[in-house]
Parts: sequence; structure tokens; C-alpha cells
Amino acid sequence: MKISLIGQLAEVDREIAMRQQVYPRQVQQGKMRQAEAELLIERMQAVRASLAFLKANEDDIRAMIAARRATAS
Repeated sequence: MKISLIGQLAEVDREIAMRQQVYPRQVQQGKMRQAEAELLIERMQAVRASLAFLKANEDDIRAMIAARRATAS
């Protein structure tokens, strides 16, 4: 199954929102350190930034791949 970039971005947004809700409670309960919670959220935000870059440049990326394939043939 192929998941679109828009679908992937939506899922990452959902995950970030969930982490922002759940992690503070886990930190408060002593199940997670604050630094770990921040790192895990930052990682997911980096995933989102990567996906957003791909979406914003999707046409150019596809054109570059097509051009490379054409010259390789």
C-alpha cells in the first residue's frame, strides 16, 4: 500500500499532538525524563519537516528522477 505524503504528514501531525498530550503526564509520573520527552517530540517534528520538504518539492524531485532515468537508458 502506498501512503501519500499528505497522508503521512497528517499521521505525523496526529502523533506529535498525541505526544504533546501524553508525555507531560509521563514526565510528571516519573515514567519519562523531560529531556527524553523533548527529544522524542523533536525527532517527530524533524520527520514532519522532512516530509513537508518532500511535499513542497515533489514535482521537482519527480522531474529530476525522470531525467536521470531518461539519461540512463
